[in-house]
Amino acid sequence: MKEKIQLFRSLALIAFLFFTLCSQADDSVCFGSTANGRLEGGEKLALSGANYTTYSYLASLIGRTYVHSTVKVIVENAYGSLSVSEPKKVYKYAETGFESGGKFKPHKTHQNGLSVDFMTPVINGEGKSVHLPTNPLNKYGYSIDFDENGQLADLTIDYDALAAHIVALHKEALAQGVEIWRVIFDPKLQPNLFETKYADYLKRHITFSKKRSWVRHDDHYHVDFTVPCKPNS
Repeated sequence: MKEKIQLFRSLALIAFLFFTLCSQADDSVCFGSTANGRLEGGEKLALSGANYTTYSYLASLIGRTYVHSTVKVIVENAYGSLSVSEPKKVYKYAETGFESGGKFKPHKTHQNGLSVDFMTPVINGEGKSVHLPTNPLNKYGYSIDFDENGQLADLTIDYDALAAHIVALHKEALAQGVEIWRVIFDPKLQPNLFETKYADYLKRHITFSKKRSWVRHDDHYHVDFTVPCKPNS
């Protein structure tokens, strides 16, 4: 009996080591920077989950939602933690990059798998968390413009959901041994994030870009992660 138990333990250990090595072999490798880089072994984000979805099934199908394997874990785990901490909120991610990275028009970055765009969470006139509409008519959400009060028709930016998401991403990044480099969100709308219950955490841990980018970043927010990369060749 003891011999069988020992054999079972040995086989279990071998299996564990095998799958560990396999997973390590599948890790992505990033090169260069977000603005001048590439990616090996990029992984596509899941199309949807309990509380999130892609901005476009077509865009995902043609390969515009690939990221570094570590970033994939962070993004999907963050959504998982939000399904518990913010069960009534829904989220939508947007452009990320190609499987092999490289230039990603019309973006100036998104080249090495470490950049992710997320569509801004909104609530409707009834106060319910809903997805920001994304379709060809509004350039899959990228041509939407909120007013200075964060409103668009009957939709209002859900700053609580947005702040909760950034915090969840940061905590998951730390769990994976990496960090968030920066968050790009319209500087004129940023003060609203510091009126949420997550204000102290954001002030202590998150670096927000203070300059307006070449596009406004009100309909989406851009997150860059600091995963160690090899020099760009």
